[in-house]
Amino acid sequence: MSFSPEIISLLIIVLAASLFVLLERIFPYTKNQRIFREGFWNDLLFYSLAQSYLLGVLITWFIHWIDNSTGFSRLNIISGLPVWAQVIFFVVTHDLYIYLIHRWMHNNKYLWRLHEAHHSTPEVDWLSGARSHSLEILINQTVEFAPIILLGAAPEVALYKGTISAVWGMYIHSNIDVKSGWLQYFINGPEMHRWHHSAIYQGAGQNFATKLAIWDWIFGTAYLPKSEKPIRYGLDDETYPINHHYHNQNIILQFINDFRNYFKQHIIAFRPFD
Repeated sequence: MSFSPEIISLLIIVLAASLFVLLERIFPYTKNQRIFREGFWNDLLFYSLAQSYLLGVLITWFIHWIDNSTGFSRLNIISGLPVWAQVIFFVVTHDLYIYLIHRWMHNNKYLWRLHEAHHSTPEVDWLSGARSHSLEILINQTVEFAPIILLGAAPEVALYKGTISAVWGMYIHSNIDVKSGWLQYFINGPEMHRWHHSAIYQGAGQNFATKLAIWDWIFGTAYLPKSEKPIRYGLDDETYPINHHYHNQNIILQFINDFRNYFKQHIIAFRPFD
């Protein structure tokens, strides 16, 4: 019995998520952090599943519209490379783009309005990385997948690249006490990225890299103290809508609350500047 690449990708993502949840229980970075923390259903149902699916359809249509209008993919610019080399090429180049746009988002008041949703979770775990404003995802994933299609990469490259991004996004946000040693100079992990989500920043922020930590070390934005841990996460903004979960609250009420806050967290990005 054989499975399609799409099913295999889904299985890898689900298994990785299950493994991260288990490791968070065994080796927690922040002890006593709940599985069903603030905004769990918000991040799982509305950001991870519904938003990702709808934006995936829209982005795919938009990229194919560009390709049908230009015929760019028929030039097969990158098709001569082996599939593994194509995957590495797009992982590295897109990771550099993400570092640069991510850093810009933290230093531009308009772009920060789109990015602050991602920083609004006061508890950081494997799922919290999914909370990102739909316009931010629309921009970044179009930039991620458009070159893959327009440069004539093999069809499976987009699937491999998307799977790597999904698993790595869960990993760097996971509440796992990882000690990468010298690898942290090259490969990004929770020990650096959780500092990025600290509510107390060094200057204009730190640790903007996602997969490759080398960008932070090269461009001078790396921050990795030996013994300290972040005091708290989230936004120091009492007006920002968060999802208050109480131990005795009915799960249906939590679902309704998270459903409302998904839209509130989108709308608040367009509030006027003081």
